[in-house]
Amino acid sequence: MATTTKDEEGAGESGSASFEHVSDRFSFPTMEREVLEFWEESDAFQKSMQMAIEEGRPEYTFYDGPPFATGMPHYGHILAGTIKDIVTRYASLTGYHVSRRFGWDCHGLPVEYEIDKKLGITGSDDVAKMGIAKYNAECRSIVTRYCSEWERIVKRMGRWIDFQNDYKTMEPWYMESVWWVFKTIFEKDLVYKGFRVMPYSTGCTTPLSNFEATSNYKDVSDPAVVVAFPLKEDPEVAFVAWTTTPWTLPSNMALCVNPEFTYVQIKDLATGKQYILAKDRLSQLYPKMLKQKAKYKGGEWEIVKEFLGKDLEGKEYEPLFPYFADWEKAFRVLVDGYVTDDSGTGIVHNAPGFGEDDYRVCMEQGVIVAGGDLPCPVDADGRFTKEITDFVGRYVKEADNDICAAVKAAGRLVNKNSIMHSYPFCWRSDTPLIYRAVPSWFVRLDPIKENLLQNNLETYWVPATVKEKRFHNWLVQARDWNISRNRYWGTPLPIWMSDDEEEIVVIGSIEELQELSGREVTDLHRESIDDITIPSKQGKGVLRRIPEVFDCWFESGSMPYAQLHYPFENKERFEKGFPADFIAEGLDQTRGWFYTLMVLSTALFSRPAMKNLIVNGLVLAEDGKKMSKRLKNYPDPMNVVESYGADALRLYLINSPVVRAEPLRFSEEGVLQNVKEIFNPWYNAYRFLTQNVARAERDNSGWTFDRSIAFETARGSQNIMDRWIQASLNGLIKFVRQEMEAYRLYTVVPRLVDFIDNLTNMYVRLNRSRLKGGMADSNEDDTKIGLYCLYTVLLSLSKLMAPFTPFFAEFLYRRLARPDDERKASVHYLSIPEVDESLIDEKMVMRMRHLREIITAGRLARGNELPLKRPLRELIIANKDQETLDDILTLKEYIEIELNVRKVSVTTDEQQFCKLSAKANGAVLGVILGKKFGPINKAVQKLSHEELAAFQESGKMTVEDVELTTDQVFLNRVVVADESKYKAKVTPSNVVVVLDTFFDKSLLYGQVAREVTSRVQKLRKAAGVKLEDVLDVYYGVEGDADAVQIVHESIQAESEYVTSVIRQRLHPVSVCPSYAPVLATNTDEVNDTQFTVILCNPCPIVAKPDALAKSLGVDAAVAQSLTSCIASMDYEWLKKEASSSLELTLDGKLYKLEAGTHYFLSVDQVP
Repeated sequence: MATTTKDEEGAGESGSASFEHVSDRFSFPTMEREVLEFWEESDAFQKSMQMAIEEGRPEYTFYDGPPFATGMPHYGHILAGTIKDIVTRYASLTGYHVSRRFGWDCHGLPVEYEIDKKLGITGSDDVAKMGIAKYNAECRSIVTRYCSEWERIVKRMGRWIDFQNDYKTMEPWYMESVWWVFKTIFEKDLVYKGFRVMPYSTGCTTPLSNFEATSNYKDVSDPAVVVAFPLKEDPEVAFVAWTTTPWTLPSNMALCVNPEFTYVQIKDLATGKQYILAKDRLSQLYPKMLKQKAKYKGGEWEIVKEFLGKDLEGKEYEPLFPYFADWEKAFRVLVDGYVTDDSGTGIVHNAPGFGEDDYRVCMEQGVIVAGGDLPCPVDADGRFTKEITDFVGRYVKEADNDICAAVKAAGRLVNKNSIMHSYPFCWRSDTPLIYRAVPSWFVRLDPIKENLLQNNLETYWVPATVKEKRFHNWLVQARDWNISRNRYWGTPLPIWMSDDEEEIVVIGSIEELQELSGREVTDLHRESIDDITIPSKQGKGVLRRIPEVFDCWFESGSMPYAQLHYPFENKERFEKGFPADFIAEGLDQTRGWFYTLMVLSTALFSRPAMKNLIVNGLVLAEDGKKMSKRLKNYPDPMNVVESYGADALRLYLINSPVVRAEPLRFSEEGVLQNVKEIFNPWYNAYRFLTQNVARAERDNSGWTFDRSIAFETARGSQNIMDRWIQASLNGLIKFVRQEMEAYRLYTVVPRLVDFIDNLTNMYVRLNRSRLKGGMADSNEDDTKIGLYCLYTVLLSLSKLMAPFTPFFAEFLYRRLARPDDERKASVHYLSIPEVDESLIDEKMVMRMRHLREIITAGRLARGNELPLKRPLRELIIANKDQETLDDILTLKEYIEIELNVRKVSVTTDEQQFCKLSAKANGAVLGVILGKKFGPINKAVQKLSHEELAAFQESGKMTVEDVELTTDQVFLNRVVVADESKYKAKVTPSNVVVVLDTFFDKSLLYGQVAREVTSRVQKLRKAAGVKLEDVLDVYYGVEGDADAVQIVHESIQAESEYVTSVIRQRLHPVSVCPSYAPVLATNTDEVNDTQFTVILCNPCPIVAKPDALAKSLGVDAAVAQSLTSCIASMDYEWLKKEASSSLELTLDGKLYKLEAGTHYFLSVDQVP
C-alpha cells in the first residue's frame, strides 16, 4: 500500500460558533494538566466548600487516616485516596458540605528507623550518647520530607483535599487531645501496667502490639533441635523437647507436658539411650514412621513404660546450662493443656522470659512469682546480658548455632535439623521479632469487649464479609492492647509516678501540667517535659514522668478528637459530626487503624467511630508478588499518570476486584486498555457531536445550536434511539444514586463503564448517518433533535462521572455547557443529575439489549469465514415469543446496517434452527436427591425438545416420579441449522440468530462498495480532513480486467450507498484534470485490484481541448491556452463571479465561455 498526504495546518480540528475546535490528536495527560491549572487559578476546591457553607448544606463527616510522609505514596495510597475522593465528591454533589482535611502521622518507628539508618544508630546506648533532644530534632527534620511530593501527587490524581489546613500528630495541640483520650480511659479503669511477654523488635528496641506483630510474616529457615533433659532420679532416662529457638535454651526453667496425653519411655535400639516423649510424637525421633506410614515395620525402638502426662508432674531434671541452676522450684515438669501433639515431642521447654505461655504456666505453678525476679537475660537490643557468660553481648538469633554446638558438646543434643516456617518480622525494621518479657502499659479490653462487638454490628462495611468475619473475629480474639513504646519520638505517656510507683498522677491537658508543676509548657515531646516534676501529695518527694511514649497507632486512633483539638476546642462541631459518616482504607487496617478507632471510641463514648466504611484489597505486582522498590516490579505511578492520565488510572483501580477487598495484580496494559476502550470512544463521541453541529450550522443557513432548548427538545424526541439512550441514562442515574447510598462502588463503576460503551458503540455508532444528516429518510429537524439528544446525554454524563473521572468530566462539562455563571464554572460545583422517571422505559432498554445481543451473536456467527464487509442475503431471528420478535423488528434497520444483511426476517419456529437440551442442577438437586441424582440427571438429558419446551412454558415437570422446577434444571439451546446454508448463534436472552450464507454477484457488488468507501474514509482521516471540508474524490483501478470491471460495476450499482457514506460522488480518475490540487493519494487492494483514491481540493474543470476547440471554433493551441488560463484562476472567485459565463481576452481577441458547456465549477456537473 502506498500513501502520500499533504500536511495542512489545523488539520483534524473542527468547530463552530457553538463549540470549541476539537482535535483528533488528543492527549489526556495534557488535558488534565490544563484542568489542574483551571482548578488552581480559580481556587475551585475552596470555592466549592465556600458555596456549600453559603447554601447551608448539612455536614458530611469524613475521617482520613494519616499516612507517614517519610516515603512516597504508592498504588495502595492512590487506590484508597481515589475511593475517598469519589465518595466525598459524590457527597458534595448530592447536597452536603464535606470537610476534607489531610493529616500526617509524624511519630513512631517509621520515623525513628529512618534516623537510625541515617546516623548509624544500633541501640539505645547510641541515643543516650547523643541525647533525646538532638535525636528528636533529627526526627522532626525528616517528618515532612515528602510532604510536598505527597501534595503534588495527590493533587495530580485529581483528589480534592485540604492540605493548607492539615493536621500533624506532632503538633502540641494534637498531642494534648491524645493526653485527654488517655486520661479519660485511665479514669475508667481501662489502663494498667503489666509485665508481659510481648512481641519485641530488637531492630527498634521496643515491644509491639499484637496486631503490629502479625503484619509482616516471612518464610524463613531456622534450626529445629531436639534436646535431652536427664531425670535427676535416673540420669539414664531423659525427657526430650523440641524447639526452633535454640537461643532460649540458656534460659530454660521448666518442661511442660499435657496432662491428658499418653507418654512413653522408650529405648533407642541403636544407641541404648532411653527417652520420654508423647506416644503420638515418636515420629519426631524416627521420621521413617511418617515416610513409610503403614509400611513401617519398627525395629528402631521399643517401649519400656507408658503413662499419662499428669503422672510426670513435678519430676525434676538436670539443668541444661548452669546460668540459673540455683533457681528454687525450677527444672521440673509442669502440666498444662496448651501443649499440643501436632509437632515436636509433646514436651515443651519453658523459658518464662521469652514465651507468653511459658510465662503464664511458670507463674501459675510457682517457678516464678509476681513481683519477683525473672530470668530474662537479653537486653533491649536483643543481646545476651552478663548472666549468660558464654554468650554475653551476642545477638540472640546469631548465637543459635553456637548454642547448639554447646548443647552437643554437653551430650544433650539428640538431633538437629532445619525447618522452613512462617515467622514474624518487625513491620518497620524488617528484623526478626522475638518474644520478651517487658513492663508495658495496656488498654484493658475485656470490660468493653461486648460493646466493641455491638458497635461493630452498628457499622456498615463494604464488603460486609470483612466486618462479619475478619474484623469480628479479630475483636473476639483481641487481647489487651499494649500502647506504650520504649522509644523517643512520640507523644509521651502523661504519667507521673513516685519512685516506689505507688503514687500516680495522669495528666490530661497542658494547663493541668502547668498547674501541678509550676512550669510553663510549650511542647509535649520528651525533651521538653521529661525533666518536669510534680510535687507529691503523699510526702514522697517528687513524681517523675515514666519514660515511655505512645504507640503511634494510639495517636492515629485518637484522630477524630485530636484533629479538632477536642475537647479544648470545637466541642459542638465534633459532637455534631461524630461518628464519621465515612472512612476508607486497605484490608490491612482491620488490625490497624479501623481497630484502634473502634477501641478508643468504644472506650470513650461506647459508640463506633464511623458509620460507613469501604475496605479495599491489596495492589500487587503483575506477577502476584508484593510490590517492591528493591525488585522494581511495578511501574512508577506518576509515569503511568503522565502516559495515560490520572482518570484512566483511577478508573482502572476502582473497576477491579480491589474495591471488593480482593487483591489486584496491577497491569499497566490494563490502564492503557481503559484509554483505548473507554476514554478514546467517549472523547470521540464528544468530537463527533461538535463536528456534526458545525456541519449542521454550515448546511442550515441561519441555524445555531441552542443549549437552552436542548433538554426539552431531547425529551420530546420520538426516535427510538433517542428514547433508549435517555431511558438508559435515567436508569443509570437512578442506579448510581441507589448504589452510592450503599457505598457499593463495585456495582456502580461497571454500570457507568457499560453505559459509556452503549453510548459510543451503540447510540453514536448506529446513529452516525442520522446525526450527519445522511440517512435516506432523515431530515434536517431529525438530525437536529439527534444532536440535541447526544448533547444532553454527554452533558449529564459529565456530571454523573464527575466523582469518578474528575478531569475529563470537567473538560467535557466546560466545553459542552460553556458556563458564564461563576457558580456553575465547574462541574464540581453542581449536583449529580436528578432522575427523570418519565424517561425510564424498561421495555425499551430490553429491546436495545436484544439488539446488542443480536449484533454480537451475528458477528460471532460470521466468524472468519464471512467477513463483515461481505453483504448477506438474509438474517433470520427465531424466538418462541412473538412480542419479543415484534420488538426486534422495530430495530431491523439497525440490524441490517450493523450486520450488513439485505433482509431481516423473524419466526417463532425455533425448532428448525435449534433444539432445547437440559441437565440437572447438581448444586441444588445433589443435596436433595442424593444417590438418585445420577439416574434423574441422565433422564433429564434424554428429554425431547417438545418436552423441554413444555417444561419451559409451565415451569415444572415430573421425571421418574420426581417433580422438578426451572431453578433445578439448566436449559440450553443447541444450534441444529444446516451448516452448508446457515451460520447460527444463540444470544444470552435465548434469541436464535441465523445467517443465510447464500452469495451472488449483487452481494459481491455490495461487498466491493463497502471496501471502496472504507478506503476513501481512511484516506480522509489520514489526511486530517475535517468533516465539513468540501473535496473532489477520484478513483483509479488497475489489475485483472474482470476484477477491474467488477469494481467499476460495484461503484455504479451501489452509487447511492457510496454517495451516502462519503457524502459526495466518487468519480473515475479519467475526469480528474491534470492541474487539480491533490491533497492526498493512497493505493490499496480492493477485489484483487490496485485501487487508488485521490483527494483533491475543488477546482474548475475545463472541457476537453478538442471539444473546447470545436465548440469555440478555435485551434488546439488556443483551446490549450484558454484551459491554462481558467485553471490558474481563483476557484472561489469563479464560483461567485462566473457561475454562468466567463469572458476572456487572449492575444487581443475576446472569447465568451459558457458554464456547463465550456467549463464546470464542480466535477459533479461534468457529463
